[in-house]
Amino acid sequence: MWALTVAAVVERGGRFLFVEEPDKVTGLPVINQPAGHVEPGESVLDAVRREVREETGLNFTPEAIVGLYPLKAANGQDYFRVCFTGSVPEGAVAAPEDPDILRCHWLSRSELEAARLRSGWVLRCLEDALAGRRHPLDLVAEIRVER
Repeated sequence: MWALTVAAVVERGGRFLFVEEPDKVTGLPVINQPAGHVEPGESVLDAVRREVREETGLNFTPEAIVGLYPLKAANGQDYFRVCFTGSVPEGAVAAPEDPDILRCHWLSRSELEAARLRSGWVLRCLEDALAGRRHPLDLVAEIRVER
């Protein structure tokens, strides 16, 4: 069964918003985009807004889809990541609400390359965003079930 996740690429002045969190296996700090699982009944747009707010304390406005990234992880789980690009309020200071997030960083691409990353998705999503990959948000259809 696929686990659906979302991630956000946020740029400000040539630097990108990342979170530092403990690796689930080693416990060592790793760098990731603000990202996480889509909850049951939640839309991917609502999920990415929620995840960015929880992990950085910032309100995220999705502007485009960067790409779709399937992965079979070492733990045997299949993940499917939807990566968005967008913005946070200018001048707002990142402060994690999620206790699992150690701190937030604004890193350049070269600083990211030198960091310990949560997965290969982190650099790939950034590279795709830097390459200008943008798909409209209406690529995701949201259908609400009425009862």
